[in-house]
Amino acid sequence: MSVDLNPTSVTDVAELERLKVLHNGTKGQLTFSDAEFERRLSGLRQIMSAKGLDAVILTSYHGIKYYSDFLYTTFGRNYALVVTADDSVTITANIDAGMPWRTSYGENIVYTDWRRDNFFFGLQEALRQRGVKATRLGVEDDALPTLVREKIAAAFPGAELLDVSQDAMRQRMFKSAEEIEVIKHGARIGDLGGEAIRNAIREGITEYEVALIGTEAMVHEIAKTFPHREVRDTWVWFQSGINTDGAHNWATTRKLEKGDILSLNCFPMTSGYYTALERTLFLGQPDEESLRLWNINVEVHRRGLELIKPGAVCKDIAAELNEIYIGYGLLANRTFGYGHSFGVLSHYYGREAGLELREDIDTVLEPGMVVSMEPMITVADGLPGAGGYREHDILVIGEDSVENITKFGFGPEHNIVEA
Repeated sequence: MSVDLNPTSVTDVAELERLKVLHNGTKGQLTFSDAEFERRLSGLRQIMSAKGLDAVILTSYHGIKYYSDFLYTTFGRNYALVVTADDSVTITANIDAGMPWRTSYGENIVYTDWRRDNFFFGLQEALRQRGVKATRLGVEDDALPTLVREKIAAAFPGAELLDVSQDAMRQRMFKSAEEIEVIKHGARIGDLGGEAIRNAIREGITEYEVALIGTEAMVHEIAKTFPHREVRDTWVWFQSGINTDGAHNWATTRKLEKGDILSLNCFPMTSGYYTALERTLFLGQPDEESLRLWNINVEVHRRGLELIKPGAVCKDIAAELNEIYIGYGLLANRTFGYGHSFGVLSHYYGREAGLELREDIDTVLEPGMVVSMEPMITVADGLPGAGGYREHDILVIGEDSVENITKFGFGPEHNIVEA
């Protein structure tokens, strides 16, 4: 394989290479230090050793991003990071040219479209070049389509494919100091987006217009803070009225009206790392029942913030908060779990399901974990106080303390906007 971006002698598609090495330009500055990526890869190799694996083929957004810093754009193509005992290599599509190599830790092999299944040929070649005979391969069964898994198995006949996704997720749940620094920047940027949104709220403006204002404010700050990485994926869900009933409802063309319940949801994406700011607001004074419900949810939120500490058990936190809702007859109005982990995460990849504040999760909170507290209740349309009530803070767990890195105020004293 070789680099030739200006070929002149090829006259037939059959002469084109199946695979390429495109070291086009120079390696760029990564999000984290080389030592940080070696720490992560060392952790994965410990998983490999424990499972007796010859190599791991990572195919998910979060797996490839976490161990290499490269975040792919699929458009129906396959991508991978192959990790052996000695090195790592991304397998990327020719349409991306040299960008994956420039923006990743480790080597890169590019596959072309000129023959069917060149991606799987690239996987074979990655191991052949490294002298690895595949008998046991790690894969991510939590994010691996059946058809792709079958083709990987066919590419390595006789090799056993074993799942590493849960072990890798467990590794991602513990954040390094470098990761926490990125997450703290994300929380700060989310607060800036929240301020821009609150300042934009007025009668007659549409949900999507408010969302655009918040997104723009955050994107500019992300570009300033992380000038060496691509700018992508940041978004806002700004909801009003009935559209507040779900936490993941996208902005619409609905115009804000006096008396509306509002939901502000900022999601700055800093090099593949997700953070969030979520707040209930009202445009004008809320009615008596809305104010009562809002204050109840704030009570749950405050207690939840107190319960997050080293040594606490996820399911125990959920159980205690449930009791508050039960006391007000609102348990059935609860919408989802009380919080979750942060890191390499977005609305289309990366949930660390082992670290969620739910009744069925017995994970113990430990130093290095980062979790949210985000209680929500929904009251159906047509009932007094109709709408969704939600607050959201991010907490970093230390050795003997917890830091709340969300600074945007919550509750009626902060978030009633004059109509």
